[in-house]
Amino acid sequence: MAYENIRLESQGPVTTLTIDRPKALNALNSKTLQEIESALQSLTSETRVLILTGGGEKSFVAGADIAEMSAISASQAREFAALGHRVMAALESLPCVTIAAVNGFALGGGCELALGCDLIYASEKAKLGLPEVSLGVIPGFGGTQRLARLVGKMRAKELIFTGGHIPAAQAKEYGLVLEVLPPEQLMEHCRTVATKMLKNGPLAISQAKRVIEFGADQDLRAANELERQGFAALFGSEDQREGMKAFLEKRAAAFTGK
Repeated sequence: MAYENIRLESQGPVTTLTIDRPKALNALNSKTLQEIESALQSLTSETRVLILTGGGEKSFVAGADIAEMSAISASQAREFAALGHRVMAALESLPCVTIAAVNGFALGGGCELALGCDLIYASEKAKLGLPEVSLGVIPGFGGTQRLARLVGKMRAKELIFTGGHIPAAQAKEYGLVLEVLPPEQLMEHCRTVATKMLKNGPLAISQAKRVIEFGADQDLRAANELERQGFAALFGSEDQREGMKAFLEKRAAAFTGK
């Protein structure tokens, strides 16, 4: 499928989704969100790692498109937020691992897009934040909730209430990103992490992602039950038999995702 505002490129089991609206600093308008949603729906089981990044050198995603938002009504705002929430939920529900390669500004909707990913790595030039209150609104794509769960309620309040943005090094200190890399090393690092994951059982990684993601919203007893079920569900799979046989035979496993 041809896209106008994004690029989708696959190299074997690793797919890269690039938001590519350089004149708008990759801001998320409705069309771009719809294209991202469509791209996520088009992914097959062949994709085991999805890397999201921004086109150009300045911006990952500068935010939602203010030019579009400034003219919409409250009912249209609900629809726009619903679209954004669908995209973030789709990222969390994908069976593959998602990595945000934050190469520049990740503000507002851009920060929320990164928060929807499993892992976040950032360039030294990156800046992250949720500045919506400076526009008289609040984050609308899940930012208030995911940020609080990631960095803690008080730190999330500080970042959201002040409406500022922070450099990548400070974001790492807060636990918002995992690592900060020189710009020219960012994508290479993300691909290296992806390569390490590709050595492991794809069914196991998908199950671990599901258990972590959905268990985080439950109490410990319920979350542990979710883990128990996920653990048991993998037994009898070809991957489980191959993984354990390979261990006993002291060789690398050849997983097939079955």
